[in-house]
Amino acid sequence: MERHLMDSKIKGVSTGTTILAVTFNGGVIIGSDSRASIGGYYVSSKTINKLIQVHDRIFCCIAGSLADAQAVTKAAKFQISFHSIQMESPPLVKAAASVLKELCYNNKEELQAGFITAGWDRKKGPQVYTVALGGMLLSQPFTIGGSGSTYIYGYADAKYKPDMSKEECLQFATNALALAMGRDNVSGGVAHLVVITEEGLEHVVIPGDKLPKFHDE
Repeated sequence: MERHLMDSKIKGVSTGTTILAVTFNGGVIIGSDSRASIGGYYVSSKTINKLIQVHDRIFCCIAGSLADAQAVTKAAKFQISFHSIQMESPPLVKAAASVLKELCYNNKEELQAGFITAGWDRKKGPQVYTVALGGMLLSQPFTIGGSGSTYIYGYADAKYKPDMSKEECLQFATNALALAMGRDNVSGGVAHLVVITEEGLEHVVIPGDKLPKFHDE
């Protein structure tokens, strides 16, 4: 596995990015912008979808080296699917996050990628996990990451509240992405959001010109 991940590495292209995940009463929302950059200054793509579905009700979003993140998520999807077949049941969100954690930790000298894993399962309902560089795993009610997150920690701390409704949570996530994309030079494009509940998934795409504006641009 280590050789596969190393051979898949393409140096230079990264997802200078804003990613987030937030739990609400009955589900979780995971979201990101759509830009990829080279060297943190040159935008190489405006249409990257950083939300990766690793199982039916489990998604992860990526930050760091795009090649590293794609290699890890490809390996993780295989392992999570195999685990689900062995257990004869859908995987738990924590189990999926643990697979990503192990892949990051076992290849920590070669990888430059971090992940947010979010989803819903029958045991604990909606959950959010951060998999940091090096393989640290942390459970949180909400988390933000990527280069754009430095601009919105104050907003997120001030506006987040437990047990939000779906509509409140969707507005919170949309506003957070809009604020980060308005300030961070390598975050932008469109906002990708996925709402995950027991009933299923809802994909939301908000074009850049439809995002809320909080200052003159």
